[in-house]
Amino acid sequence: MDIYSRKFAIIVIIVLVSILALQVMTNSNNAQQLIDSETCEIYIMDANINTKKYLNEFDTKCLDFKNLNK
Repeated sequence: MDIYSRKFAIIVIIVLVSILALQVMTNSNNAQQLIDSETCEIYIMDANINTKKYLNEFDTKCLDFKNLNK
């Protein structure tokens, strides 16, 4: 099979998309993205070790809502 053929390119694209879909599906089961209600910081709850990992990112909607309550 020639690497410049159309069939080879389609096979490579299908394989890469399948690998990406598999990674997304397996990752979504292990970690859950949540928002800390006090600081509005986004964190991931890892189901395997049951711990929080903060991402140093803040949810803008939560921050806006907290500012309205002040």
